[in-house]
Amino acid sequence: METRQWTLASRPTGEPTMENFELQSAELDDPEPGEVLVHTLYQSVDPYMRGRMRDAESYADPWEVGDPMRAAVVGEVVESAHSEFEQGDVVQAEEGLWAEHAVLDGDSLRPARTGAAPVSTALGVLGMPGVTGYWGILDVGSPQPGDTVVVSAAAGAVGSVVGQVAKLGGCDVVGIAGADEKLEWLTEELGFDAAINYKTENVHKRLREETDGVDVYFDNVGGEVTDAVWDLLNVRARVVVCGQIALYNATEVPTGPRKLAKLIETRAKVEGVLVRDYGPEQWGEALQQLGEWVATGEVGYRENVVEGFENAPDAFLGLFEGVNIGKQVVKVSDAEYADI
Repeated sequence: METRQWTLASRPTGEPTMENFELQSAELDDPEPGEVLVHTLYQSVDPYMRGRMRDAESYADPWEVGDPMRAAVVGEVVESAHSEFEQGDVVQAEEGLWAEHAVLDGDSLRPARTGAAPVSTALGVLGMPGVTGYWGILDVGSPQPGDTVVVSAAAGAVGSVVGQVAKLGGCDVVGIAGADEKLEWLTEELGFDAAINYKTENVHKRLREETDGVDVYFDNVGGEVTDAVWDLLNVRARVVVCGQIALYNATEVPTGPRKLAKLIETRAKVEGVLVRDYGPEQWGEALQQLGEWVATGEVGYRENVVEGFENAPDAFLGLFEGVNIGKQVVKVSDAEYADI
């Protein structure tokens, strides 16, 4: 079968552009034993992908120039040579391809179970971003009732989950985002206690007005926003480092204010979080709880769905412009075999 796929045409310098992507045709062989032919319905785009476009060591292997790019996908099974899947099953893959069809290892797939929520949520609140936010705040952040939790990129797929889970745990939650529409969503719909627009407000000043210091800071951005939060860390504060999108396109890492002395004063803990450190049982626990909260309305979500496989690079580039509220996904096609 012939399909279309996006490949890495070149490595970006600074912010990626359309020149770094190439749409190609590819011939697919029939699935071999243990493999599954998947027709992509929805594809994720995520900030971490920028790191995989570099020729540098990181926690995820870089993509090679000319190779298909990879993404979490939700798709339907077209043909299966794996005992656990059959045609029409809806599956989720963390390491799928930016492709309309792909032959994938069946052991890497899991059923996309989202209840009454759309199957696309398996890429967001009921997928990797949701699990990242759930364990990132509960395991690494260790919030206690009454703590003040500050979340940057709070209107994103991870940050919005973090803030809501913290609120359910009895915390006071302040979100930082880059548009008034995002702030309204955080406070009016998700129940955040306050929200700050880092583009139009002085983050440090507003945090001093809204809090008595920060007990847990969930950092999705780094840069100047984190500098503004840092001076307000309380004694025994926990800083969860999940993303640094403010620095992803930097050609040189800037030397910011040297603030490590604050950790001596506060005895605060700074720890990174990687969702791949959590095993199947922990994923299952997080997805079950998040699914229950979504079903009852205790956790809300949004999706920004970009229509059309040809628009996948635009959807990715939009992440660095802050266009999305909630999870950014690409709708690749409608189902042909699955009953959804």
